[in-house]
Amino acid sequence: MLARMSTETSAQTLTFLRRGQPVTLNNVAPDRTLLEVLREDLHCTGTKEGCGEGDCGACTVVLGEAVDGKLEYKAINSCIRLAHSVEGLAVWTVEDISADAPAGELHPAQEAMVQCHGSQCGFCTPGFVMSLFGMYQNTDGGKGIDRAQAQADLSGNLCRCTGYRPILDAAQQMVDLPLPAGCGVNEAQTVAALQVLNKKKADGAVYLRPTTLAELLQQRAAHPKAQVVAGCTDVGLWVTKMHKRFATVLDVTTARELRRVERYPNHIAIGAAVNLTEAYDALVQDRPQLKTFAQRFAGLPVRNSGTLGGNVANGSPIGDSMPLLIALGASVVLMRWDARKGQIAHRELPLEDLYTGYRTNVMKADELLCWVKVPLPQTSSEFMRVYKISKRFDDDISAVCLAIQMTLKEGVVQHISIGAGGVAATPVRARRTEAALWGQTWTTDTVKKATEALRAEFQPISDMRASAHYRHTVLGNLLQRFWLESQGLQHINLDNLNAATLEALA
Repeated sequence: MLARMSTETSAQTLTFLRRGQPVTLNNVAPDRTLLEVLREDLHCTGTKEGCGEGDCGACTVVLGEAVDGKLEYKAINSCIRLAHSVEGLAVWTVEDISADAPAGELHPAQEAMVQCHGSQCGFCTPGFVMSLFGMYQNTDGGKGIDRAQAQADLSGNLCRCTGYRPILDAAQQMVDLPLPAGCGVNEAQTVAALQVLNKKKADGAVYLRPTTLAELLQQRAAHPKAQVVAGCTDVGLWVTKMHKRFATVLDVTTARELRRVERYPNHIAIGAAVNLTEAYDALVQDRPQLKTFAQRFAGLPVRNSGTLGGNVANGSPIGDSMPLLIALGASVVLMRWDARKGQIAHRELPLEDLYTGYRTNVMKADELLCWVKVPLPQTSSEFMRVYKISKRFDDDISAVCLAIQMTLKEGVVQHISIGAGGVAATPVRARRTEAALWGQTWTTDTVKKATEALRAEFQPISDMRASAHYRHTVLGNLLQRFWLESQGLQHINLDNLNAATLEALA
């Protein structure tokens, strides 16, 4: 990778914590990635550049943030994370976790990989080690890590030669290994150092990090052409793959009001700066059936950086959150600064009405998407499913995503909402299919007619992920699958269900 040179007028100072000590770098351009800074400025070449898009995990590092007096750890992809986004945070690279061991001992995350033969070529190993380190810190030394958690937490790290079995073994073996002197994190000391670091507000005119919602909206009004970022999981690709440059960046993630999930009697409100891990945890709390789908949204390092608000505002037709949120009846709150009144103005609209075309929306130049409001389940008879069809089970982008929420009353469809992704230029609501189901008896004949309506409602395109014919076919199949699951069945062809089978189901 060629280093991008900065000029004094287009860069600013960056300060973060490393090995317990502040690291200050001058003249860091707003569009430089954390990986670039680590490798080129700090010579931390253990952190590798693989895909450059947050897909392989070779660049994984761990961030630490002081929250309510405690240290929170998050494994993230440094290749697409903008460097200035770690201002005031602690950063650990693979060089750091055993750097202070007096006799060269290894951290349990490293030692377990050695003992379990979890590395061959070694290119992906630093990323795996850092994901293991994050797991170790978040589970009090690896306690209680089972195979399922290890597989879920390592889904964002790809290995092309070793195979995953020994790496998953290593995740479970960490707890049995001693922590050598010099390898542990002094959390109290780190929290204190971070608090000192964050008492001084970062100055700069090119990477803007407002700490309040009002200030954020004022900065948006003052810099309507600034590139808005949250977790950088999409904008980072514009830098690494499209070589875009940004003169000014506006980061929403430090506005404290937007970092909250707020609960109300009938809905939850998820701030635009809440990362996907925490946002999906909130959704799963109310709808446990969404847990598997939540874990399939990219890999953990992406979910730890990316935000739900960013995913929605981005508007990608293959973004997984939007079909789910559309089916749940979610709305978005857009805000701006009303300079004439000296206060925040807002408007709310259904999520599906946000989009006007491919990656375009109704937001004005001075507006930001600040909240996603999701209704709570209103009845125990609500039946909800969301299906993601992709070439890989983990860490992949959907070819088709279909989310359906239904309520029955005495066998009749009382409520139905359907969100779809990958079948149009935007995430969409299947209104015609909903109309075909609303008020109908929930039977195979009804589902067959609705399947035809769903396939007719969209004209998907062919691309690298799937053909139009495949998407067209899968759409209908997923509605049939939903019917089967609503009956407690799976893996049965709808056309083969005879009267005797239906009578048995009743």
